[in-house]
Amino acid sequence: MSQAIGNGRAVFITGATGGIGTATTRALAERGYRVYAGVRGDAPHLAEIRGVEQIHIDVTEPKSVAEATAEVTRLQGGRGLHAVVNNAGIIIQGPLELVPAEDLRRQFAVNVFGPAEVIRAFAPLLREGRGRLINISAPTARLAMPFAAPISASKAALDALSDALRIELGAQGVAVVTVVPGAVETPIFAKAEAAAMEALADADPARLALYRSRIEAMGAAMAKMRQSKPETVADTIVKAVGATRPKARYLANSDVRPALLVSRLPVRLRDRVVVGLLGLRKAEAAGPALGS
Repeated sequence: MSQAIGNGRAVFITGATGGIGTATTRALAERGYRVYAGVRGDAPHLAEIRGVEQIHIDVTEPKSVAEATAEVTRLQGGRGLHAVVNNAGIIIQGPLELVPAEDLRRQFAVNVFGPAEVIRAFAPLLREGRGRLINISAPTARLAMPFAAPISASKAALDALSDALRIELGAQGVAVVTVVPGAVETPIFAKAEAAAMEALADADPARLALYRSRIEAMGAAMAKMRQSKPETVADTIVKAVGATRPKARYLANSDVRPALLVSRLPVRLRDRVVVGLLGLRKAEAAGPALGS
């Protein structure tokens, strides 16, 4: 029965090594799709899944993307692709003033320029298969968070690409879909936290002192946030892959809709709500004054 759902149609997904990527790869394979799992390194856990072919790709390297495209094209033998899922992504966080320039560039290299390179390379395969492009966004694309300016800006840019491509590629029979996960139990958040702490350790102590109380308050608020399993996002992606007429946007978790509702508030009110939700009001009162 699961085989009949996918019917052997092929899907290429980036960032398949862990978290949402692995859960989606497994879910698609179990439903009968042939999955080309984009990985940067070895992923022995994916080799155990029937119907999965690992494709080495670094989305930040155009040559690597071209080689991956050529390999998938060869394996498909003119059949095209049913879907491409731009899932690879990283999170860079911290006060923008203190985020190293190379980290900010890497944020956009992985989350924006990488997906754009994949789209350019794989568009012919999607046209052949009359498939769909699925970009993985985030609530911060519409509701930017303090101390998360890099990830917020990168996802906003990816959303803008999706909105434009929905018309550009839609006219060629390729549907463009955005999937928005909420807070999810994946290693990406722990990696982001560790990287942020490392960057802040090298920051100017005087500048860091201006932000410390607010960073701590936000950290405490985020620690209380309920997280969903990666499989909840994977199920939403599978739904978008399998839909006869996919929607333009899918909200994967219950915490996404409230965030989007807050994003539509008048700007000053929205800022006050965000400050309150993140516990920043008391931190602002307790924090050092500018120039102290």
